[in-house]
Amino acid sequence: MDLLNYAFMQRALLAAVLVGVTAPAIGVYLVQRRQALMGDGIGHVAMTGVGLGFLLSTSPVWMATAVSVLGAVLMELIRWYGRTRGDIALAMLFYGGMAGGVLLINVAPGGSTSNLTSYLFGSLSTVSESDVTAICLLAAFVVAVTLLLRRQLFAVSQDEEFARVTGLPVRALNLLTAVTAAVTVTVAMRVVGLLLVSALMVVPVAAAQQLSRSFAATFAIAVAIGVAVTIGGTVTSYYQDVPPGATIVLLTIAVFVVLTALSAPLARRRARAAAQASGDPLECAIPQAGPDRPDVRVPATRSPGDGAAV
Repeated sequence: MDLLNYAFMQRALLAAVLVGVTAPAIGVYLVQRRQALMGDGIGHVAMTGVGLGFLLSTSPVWMATAVSVLGAVLMELIRWYGRTRGDIALAMLFYGGMAGGVLLINVAPGGSTSNLTSYLFGSLSTVSESDVTAICLLAAFVVAVTLLLRRQLFAVSQDEEFARVTGLPVRALNLLTAVTAAVTVTVAMRVVGLLLVSALMVVPVAAAQQLSRSFAATFAIAVAIGVAVTIGGTVTSYYQDVPPGATIVLLTIAVFVVLTALSAPLARRRARAAAQASGDPLECAIPQAGPDRPDVRVPATRSPGDGAAV
């Protein structure tokens, strides 16, 4: 493949693979916690970090990581204590983060609208060697957390009260999940973009759930889908000259649609097999009579005490 002859494409493909692994890896916990849009909110906050990076002439990736981690911690604190007005506080945090980022990038020396667009929607040619180094380190952290603490994170994601009773540090694990999600956002922003990264956290997991209800299988399938669509979207972006982030997200949605269509007949076959395994094959083979099915005749059965059909 001729695209591998270019250093910028080598960096872009490596970043894409890391994004494909990390985004679904943390996304599976966010989906279990019903916080599918958390990545989108963190992406808004991360824009302030990008703007600060340009303003202070430091790495936008590392500055975005610091600001998004702080934002994720604030989100968790609001979730714990902001029972009545929490949604308003979160809205101000999200939109304030986005507005702050836009303002800081435009007043920073060397900042421009093109810089803003590359961080919002991703860009292949702007992934530098320093970005790849930062992405590798941050991705290693995400993979370590999501794999080494998978049992504890899964328990908290399923039922916080039960996890607390069993002695797990629920608040610490919730904070760790939020911080890991924030790190994942900054890992993905150079390839997918801050506005689209949430889709790569959620949609591969939803697609994987069409094939399996097991947590381990869903995790593995979601990561496989994530890697496939990020590589496919990056390659397509190179050859067709289209935005990588939008291409990756649309490919992910297409995979979800296809797997959803394929899962329907599979689910029906599983239901029939389960009914047959329950020991009542007659119930599976013969439609049941009822008010809505007067044409169905119930086969005659015999009472235990006589030979007359009833």
